[in-house]
Amino acid sequence: MALELFPAPKSGVRQHTKPTVVGLSTDEIAQLLQQLGHKAYRGRQVAAWVYGKGARSFADMTDLPVALREQLSEVAAVGRGDVLRESRSSDGTIKLLLRFADGEAVETVYLPYDGRDSVCISTQVGCPAACAFCATGLMGLRRNLTAGEMLDQVLLAQDVARREQGPNARITNVVFMGMGEPLLNLAPVVRAARLINSELGISMRNVTLSTVGITPAIRRLAQERLQLTLAVSLHAPEQRLREQIVPMARRYPLDELMAACHDYAEATSRRLTFEYVMLAGVNDSVQRARQLGELLRGELAHVNLIPFNPCPDIPHFSAPSLDQLERFRQEVERHGVRTTLRVTRGREIEAACGQLRRSVEQAGRTVLH
Repeated sequence: MALELFPAPKSGVRQHTKPTVVGLSTDEIAQLLQQLGHKAYRGRQVAAWVYGKGARSFADMTDLPVALREQLSEVAAVGRGDVLRESRSSDGTIKLLLRFADGEAVETVYLPYDGRDSVCISTQVGCPAACAFCATGLMGLRRNLTAGEMLDQVLLAQDVARREQGPNARITNVVFMGMGEPLLNLAPVVRAARLINSELGISMRNVTLSTVGITPAIRRLAQERLQLTLAVSLHAPEQRLREQIVPMARRYPLDELMAACHDYAEATSRRLTFEYVMLAGVNDSVQRARQLGELLRGELAHVNLIPFNPCPDIPHFSAPSLDQLERFRQEVERHGVRTTLRVTRGREIEAACGQLRRSVEQAGRTVLH
């Protein structure tokens, strides 16, 4: 079936005035060039410029004839957004506010580590989950992102990596853990993950997808048989407390979620990660650690303990002390569950999800609209 050069608008997504190249595979770009009357290899050249060299415009593609570049500019767009703001942390973390063609903006975080360069990308503008500790949830859901807009964030992080470390630097890890609930935008997220693998050469095993636990979507994702890591935002080991922290837990009860997670691990042979944001006096007691260990005992699971990242808009939470974090970790591991205490990065640059965009909005910046 021929690829439509001007596809019909999809509900829930504000469309660009022109179709975009970012978000298409190399084969699809070649097909578009053929529809314009050119050889397929011209499409492969365009793809190499976009995905290999980070081209932001057709004018950058200097090995294409001028007439072709002009033709492409008339009928399509590369599909790269604009950086509105960049914040840098002393630990090397760089948080960016990226604006798309319709004026909406999301956060993307570049995270350099020893031996790898990672990027945390958003999947929605805002988020409907409204988790109690998350600044993104305060703005609600504005719209879903396209696969191309997700891919654009990885390309942006690639640009930053090369600027910071040299032309041979490359993003090695991608985390769908920014603004939004990925499994409420499942089809574009799956497409983006596949393109990240096929077009950017990032191993699917180095891709992580985080969810608050949309049980039916976890079962649908299992059918894709992707070798990515599924990270479930648990945050509490029992239903009542979890509902207070993650309101969507009312719709997706813990016992049903754990059954879906067990079946996902069996179907994919991939260990699940369970994210647990540590909130002092809320979910950090040794009793809660014991419940968590019992809940996950025998499962193909790993727990990430994440100290709460302070946010001015959420003053009623704080992170536990290091001693309390360590007591919690030891109790969970006593049940045979592997546990990691995550090092929090980017505190001084509003690196918690949603903080940078909210700070820009509250400053009265009109650049977001």
